[in-house]
Amino acid sequence: MAADILADIFSVLRRRPDVEAPNLQAWDATDRLLLETAVQLGRAGSAVAVIGDRYGALTLGASALLAPATLRVHQDLVTGERALQLNAAELPAAFDGAADQVPAPGFIQLPLGRELLAGADTVLLQLPKTLAELEEVAAAVARYAAPDVRLLAGGRVKHMSPGMNTVLERYFVSVQPQLARQKSRILLASSPKTAVAPPRFPVVAHLTELELDVAAHGAVFAGPKLDIGTRFLLTFLPAMKPARHAVDLGCGTGILAAMYARLFPAAAVTATDQSAAAVQSALATARANGLADRITVLQDDALGTFPDGAVDLVLLNPPFHVGAGVHAGAGLKMIEAAARVLAPGGELWTVYNRHLDYLPAMERHVGPTVVEGRNSKFTVTRSTRTSR
Repeated sequence: MAADILADIFSVLRRRPDVEAPNLQAWDATDRLLLETAVQLGRAGSAVAVIGDRYGALTLGASALLAPATLRVHQDLVTGERALQLNAAELPAAFDGAADQVPAPGFIQLPLGRELLAGADTVLLQLPKTLAELEEVAAAVARYAAPDVRLLAGGRVKHMSPGMNTVLERYFVSVQPQLARQKSRILLASSPKTAVAPPRFPVVAHLTELELDVAAHGAVFAGPKLDIGTRFLLTFLPAMKPARHAVDLGCGTGILAAMYARLFPAAAVTATDQSAAAVQSALATARANGLADRITVLQDDALGTFPDGAVDLVLLNPPFHVGAGVHAGAGLKMIEAAARVLAPGGELWTVYNRHLDYLPAMERHVGPTVVEGRNSKFTVTRSTRTSR
């Protein structure tokens, strides 16, 4: 029965507004394993918190199979939040008029913290990519959830490491790896330790080469370090135009925004990212460097809340992964977004891995594009927005 219900739910899940492609789906075997294990452990009717749900598979599956007393959800990416909302609205279509067989999904989306986890006795977690993010989540669950909480942390075996067990063992007395199934595995953690250190996130590091303090929450790319693509793009900062309004698109910890704001004090700067952890990190970076009055921080999906022609300069270091797979779709979406918001004569400065062929897309969507520099790993380009 549970398998049939999940099959019906998963059949209608979509990724939009995130990138969609034939080789990208909105659920995986770990979602199924987490939900079926929760049923086997008798977690029906409990207060459930879901963390790391990509597009709604865990949340909508938990609502159907567990009939939870409360269902609270944290998703780092705004695209995931919106996909869950859209998929929940379309869920009745999965049952061909028999939607009364499954409880209507009722959930609340919240930031990682006390409100999300207070009183939760079941936590379903899609294991994150980094140990730092796992530590931030584990610390929050141990600190705020119910004393008898069961944390079910699942992932694809190929992406799991012994370090994940070690992180969980810092915060829970019992961590029990479960048998793998369909190349996924669950770590079952219980009995949170009460004597845990105060929260350490965001961590702050001083980058001597930039004379900049960088703050990072666990989920942000590269942590408080300077990634090599950003380092290369920063060498071209003196060649960039002074803008009335500049945007650091996909800002991460906000290094590009901070350095541009420091060099061009008359510019209004916006740092924006899909990730809640990234925008909170960028805000903390701006504050740490006395730039909070100069930099606006915004969680957004590919500049979706910006009007056309509103900015003069966009700085972009696009990702080349979508989830665990290499896919250029996210970068192309960001290039198209930059083209839309740039005013005529505005510039897009992009750094990207040399193996990616973004040049035709920048020429097509933005305008004339010049290669400003190359090294062994990256290309830096300047695209000028043509008249509309």
